[in-house]
Amino acid sequence: MTDASTVTEATTMAVAKRGSEPQSTACVLCSLNCGVTVEVEDGHLTKIRGDREHPISQGYQCQKASRLDFYQNAQNRLRSPLKRREDGTFEEISWDTAIREIAAELVRLRDEHGGHSLAYYGGGGQGNHLGGVYGSVLRAAMGTRYIYTSLAQEKTGGFWLDGRLYGRQTCHPSEDVHNADYVLFIGTNPWQSHGIPQARKVINALARDAERTMVVIDPRVSETAKKADVHLQVRPGGDAHLLLAMLGTIVQEDLADQEFLEARTTGFEELRELLTAVPVDEYARLAGLDAEAVREVARSYAGAEAACVRTDLGLEHSPHSTLNLYLAKLLYLITGNFGKKGGNNFHTFLLPLIGHSKEPGEGGAVTRVTGMREISKLFPPNILPAEIDTDHPERVRGVVVDSSNPLITAADTDAYRQAFSKLELLVVIDVAMTETASLAHYVLPAASQYEKWEATFFNLEFPANFFHLRRPLFEPAEGTLAEPEIYRRLAAAMGALPERFPILERIARFDRRRPRWRLFPAALATALKLRPKWKSYLSAVLHETLGKALPDDARAAAVLWGGCQFYARRHAEAVRRAGIEDQGDGLGEALFERVLNSRSGTLLSVHRYEDTWKFLRHADGKIHLAIPEMLRELEALEPPTLDEDFPLVLAAGERRSYNANTIVREEAWRKRDPHGALRLHPLDAGSLGLEDGDWALCESRRGQVRVQVEISGEVLPGVASLPHGFGLREKEGEDASIRTSGPAINELTSAAHCDELAKTPFHKHIPVRISAAAEDPR
Repeated sequence: MTDASTVTEATTMAVAKRGSEPQSTACVLCSLNCGVTVEVEDGHLTKIRGDREHPISQGYQCQKASRLDFYQNAQNRLRSPLKRREDGTFEEISWDTAIREIAAELVRLRDEHGGHSLAYYGGGGQGNHLGGVYGSVLRAAMGTRYIYTSLAQEKTGGFWLDGRLYGRQTCHPSEDVHNADYVLFIGTNPWQSHGIPQARKVINALARDAERTMVVIDPRVSETAKKADVHLQVRPGGDAHLLLAMLGTIVQEDLADQEFLEARTTGFEELRELLTAVPVDEYARLAGLDAEAVREVARSYAGAEAACVRTDLGLEHSPHSTLNLYLAKLLYLITGNFGKKGGNNFHTFLLPLIGHSKEPGEGGAVTRVTGMREISKLFPPNILPAEIDTDHPERVRGVVVDSSNPLITAADTDAYRQAFSKLELLVVIDVAMTETASLAHYVLPAASQYEKWEATFFNLEFPANFFHLRRPLFEPAEGTLAEPEIYRRLAAAMGALPERFPILERIARFDRRRPRWRLFPAALATALKLRPKWKSYLSAVLHETLGKALPDDARAAAVLWGGCQFYARRHAEAVRRAGIEDQGDGLGEALFERVLNSRSGTLLSVHRYEDTWKFLRHADGKIHLAIPEMLRELEALEPPTLDEDFPLVLAAGERRSYNANTIVREEAWRKRDPHGALRLHPLDAGSLGLEDGDWALCESRRGQVRVQVEISGEVLPGVASLPHGFGLREKEGEDASIRTSGPAINELTSAAHCDELAKTPFHKHIPVRISAAAEDPR
């Protein structure tokens, strides 16, 4: 008999593909995916160093990357498909059995209840987006458009705003921090969270340069705040009032860029009327700040030659989430710090990380139970339990989870636990037996990110953008498959695709020898015209035809071929500026070959700053500043209220030196803070009778976690802070007992505590109470 811990007992020792010479790859512990070189010795990643050949990170590396072997050689790797028994234990089954049974259940649910009865969650973590692309194959066979991702738990409010401001939700700006004279970091701590290339190097350069200014807006005295010229320690939940006080100052003191506004925008007059009426002194007070300090930051930002704004989860996971982001965007728009060096600018995508969704009133998709709108082709995790745990006839009945662990990472763990227990089918594809996998009907073992061709699509740089296609360092662990092959097999078993495409396969092999003849593109276009259904499964078609003709078994990279053709057509001059030339086979082919053969990554394109205006999608070519929904929320703005029974505010999800996403599951990878301590102000600790190292109970209206206390002056009185990435179940000792590693913060969160428009959870503003507890409860 095999239970939920059916994983390898010994450390995984995957077979190295190459010798011990340094190999180029990337760190997968944050969105930057910095290039690293590694040596492979006895199945382990060793001598991990920053890759100086990487076009963006250029040798930069933080401390987390040196611990990557804890991911590759995790003790709980899955090595066989698993099927859940009626008693909750698991048995190993063959791949053929797993594919056949899962496909049959998916077809049954789709045919009996419709594609909307099925949902897809995940599709790639920080560094395995290439496999996630092939998730579209399974979704097409399932007949569903329900895609739930962590990205939709964080960023979709901003994407929705981009659609209204710029014409499409794919018009996504980034910040030119490296060339700015004045940088505003709002709700972000890039010293730990990164988010910008070479973050610590850039922060140190800003701090040392007397001609440049760095301002941090954050309730906590973060590592970045300690190096800033100015730190506005905003009260939790006070971001909207602070940003309005700044915008009010800019408008009331006539500091807006009128020339820019007249030439590039519409709707400013409507905004001006509202911002002129902002009571700056009162709003600064509500934000917990000195009004003159706020005014001075607004003046100096508006007066800078080149200024940019960088925001992150601190702003997105706070009350008024979407409004916060709107106001932050207005800061750089009304001051003319857009479409210029050192400002905020649009960037390109080699493959689209997001899409564009219509508004519900224009025919846009909504969910059947809660009526939630689709944003950027995504749906927010906050609503999924309600879409499942109901008697509604059109509820979600089956979910496929890929490379994600919503039982830990999504808000309201208890709601997920209850909802997933009511599913007719839950399939989890992952490298490890996660908390979510332990509830699944079937668990499918995936190859690790270092055992297959992989990439990240978080390539958000401008004016120079890049791409890094990573080669496998190991053979796939025994019993595992890469996600593209899993999806292809499932779609074929569901009757959506043939097992092979023999004619296209032969043409693709010949085409790789004579690409200038363009035989494969012509044959593919003809095949898709004759069989239009295949268009929905294009990535699988490419995987099984062109992919088989690529060197070194790079089948998963085949989907990039199409991306390179479109990218080269749209951005031809910028591609040429990156040193990529058409050698007679077409610029798209030259770009694809560069991507395929650049082991440390390559520049894709080098744009000019004025090119950013070509990315605007409104018919009039202008930015539409006035968004009615936001203006209504602005007029009705109230500060968040405190709960008398839960008088402290918990900011959950703090980035620290040794926490990351949950793909690294072993506590031993952390060199410090192994328990994920609760940071508490000395005044609060004293009033509660707590000392450094004491154990405490942190309770919300939703649940409770036990925590170890760290007394810290970094947080404000009345505020506590916990990190993310903890609360994972680990086997311990000879009896293989299960223990929990650190606080599972989403035991405290509620799905109802969220942004009204985007359903982004308010992780940074959880009402809690804290009391003393017994010693280490594990």
